Amino acid sequence: MSQVVVITGASAGIGRAVARLYAERGARVALVARGEAGLEAAAKEVAELGGHPLIQQADTADPGQVEAAADTVERLLGPIDVWINCAFTSVFAPFTEITPEEYRRVTEVTYLGFVNGTRAALARMLPRDRGTIVQVGSALGERAIPLQSAYCAAKHAINGFTSSVRLEMMHQGSNVHVTIAQMPAVNTPQFSWVRSKLPRHPQPVPPIYQPEVAARGVVFAADHPTRKQRYIGATTAATIWANRLAPALLDRYLARTGFGSQQTDAPAPPGRGNLYAPADSVPGTDHGAHGEFDDRSHGHSVQAALARHPAVTAATTTALTVAAVGGVRRLLGTRST
Repeated sequence: MSQVVVITGASAGIGRAVARLYAERGARVALVARGEAGLEAAAKEVAELGGHPLIQQADTADPGQVEAAADTVERLLGPIDVWINCAFTSVFAPFTEITPEEYRRVTEVTYLGFVNGTRAALARMLPRDRGTIVQVGSALGERAIPLQSAYCAAKHAINGFTSSVRLEMMHQGSNVHVTIAQMPAVNTPQFSWVRSKLPRHPQPVPPIYQPEVAARGVVFAADHPTRKQRYIGATTAATIWANRLAPALLDRYLARTGFGSQQTDAPAPPGRGNLYAPADSVPGTDHGAHGEFDDRSHGHSVQAALARHPAVTAATTTALTVAAVGGVRRLLGTRST
């Protein structure tokens, strides 16, 4: 029998790319998101690739909508095997320019949406004593950067929340697994549709990876869920370990470079973003998996491939970390002269 997989944030970006991979396996894929156009396009792709799609239009910030979606999935597709939390929204702006309402909304979707999804999944998986939950995390869940305080806070919260839940299930001796796939900068549509108050167009901090790299990492984490977390992309591993070894150096580096590196030379895009309403709410507004930075994005990650072989992972991570710390030291030394 094919797997039943629930993906929140499935209408675009990483979630959309993950849905395609499960479709190629012939999985029954429940696509959860707010935007109608993106969901319809994702469902068509899943069917064309050999999967069995089910659209569930829902706002993950609302626990009632998430619970209703889970009920429908189990009634129409069967018991849920894998639940992937990926939905998010954000605001690009200095903290002092983000309103309390905006901050609350980012937190409700990007953090509490994961809590709501995890709760709905566990309510069904724990009685059966099987199932896997994958949280799509970020290197920014450990190393915060400027202009993304709400997003960084939510990703930090996801790490703490997931670790606590994981320990509770270990105490119970449960065969349900929860793991996190920590992401690098990924070329998704978010940089065109999230709310921004920056003077120039937002961009991911290079190096940038394509959503397919992220998706392969998510699916691998779901297939091998016993590890607490997995790092996707060399920059994720290097950033997290460099932050543990030399946090003060990274503070100085990001304070100097973090504003400019997150903006292109182009003017800011028009509109108010997808904070309160989906960017793909009407026909013809599907955004797909990729953002605007295809010409600058990597379709493969050597680190992610090596991470599938534990014997070489530690040595690779150590080398990347030493290189990252050394690079920051050299840059700060050059800029201080």
